[in-house]
Amino acid sequence: MSVQPKSMPPASQFLMPFPVLVCDVGGTNARFAAQATPEGRLSEVVHLKTGDYPSLVEAAEAAIPRLGERPRSLVVCGAGPVDGRKLKLTNAPWLIDGPETARRLGLAQGLLFNDFEAQALSLPAIPRDWARPIGSALFGPRGPQVILGPGTGLGIGALVEASGRHTPLASEACHIDFGPVGDEEAALWPHLERVYGRVTTESVMSGPGLARVNAARVASLGLPKSTLDAPGVVAAAHADRNGAEAQSLRLFWRIVARFSGDMGVAFVATGGVTLAGGVLPRIVDFLDDVTFRRAFEAKAPVDGLARRIPTRLVTRADSVLVGMAAIAATPHLYAIDVIGRAWV
Repeated sequence: MSVQPKSMPPASQFLMPFPVLVCDVGGTNARFAAQATPEGRLSEVVHLKTGDYPSLVEAAEAAIPRLGERPRSLVVCGAGPVDGRKLKLTNAPWLIDGPETARRLGLAQGLLFNDFEAQALSLPAIPRDWARPIGSALFGPRGPQVILGPGTGLGIGALVEASGRHTPLASEACHIDFGPVGDEEAALWPHLERVYGRVTTESVMSGPGLARVNAARVASLGLPKSTLDAPGVVAAAHADRNGAEAQSLRLFWRIVARFSGDMGVAFVATGGVTLAGGVLPRIVDFLDDVTFRRAFEAKAPVDGLARRIPTRLVTRADSVLVGMAAIAATPHLYAIDVIGRAWV
């Protein structure tokens, strides 16, 4: 049986000292913002490149002078699984050690989350005008919610509510095996680059996955080999909306749609499925709502359930920071083991 430090308050009395620094770290980008008081507004966001710094500490020290007052607490999420008070980024070399980070930055407190666990916790705080509906169904407090999004990797999380408190469910469903549906996907699947010898949801639905889908699709048609990375595919698609790359983006959206439907059904997410991440907002011009919903809902014999699940796309990359600031301001509204997670 674990024994909590005597100085640690009960979870119901847990407070994050302000000012609070919030940070979202992925394999490519690290985003920072600050909030001076629980009732205050979040600052402008400082965008840094993860690879430019050896650890979170150095990146935070670079961001803090641009954010004003030095923080007393830090809430951070990272793209990797949480192990106690530590997190190793899946697609970058950083190891985030909460207590060590607090010591080196002189913080009074800190919390650490998986990135899509934090994304899930942020769902209640996302402003309505930060999201684009996909289809006509409206979001509301009607059941579990799912959030997923392709970036450097693929993040997936869920949120449930009971007795007025939000509970996040982290997921590593990005690493499950993934197979084709329909003739078009079946034709390109043999050409897909394997990652660690596998085709997974993340190896297909991510920035690198977008490039793999395009290369495999081109190869399946007998066209010259494509060496474009994801930004190159997106640029080529915008340059020629009827070209091969544009067709690859439309296929990518259909793949995302059907997997989103899978996750919606898996969690019975009648509260809605929210799409986020760094990739989808950049290719929203190639999203067709009718095609998306058709793929999302093709879940017989539970297609009736899928039709009840609303969908939307978050168009602001920094929405998770708003959610983490809300956690810092009102931790009692979230069913989180703040005592077990607290750094200090």
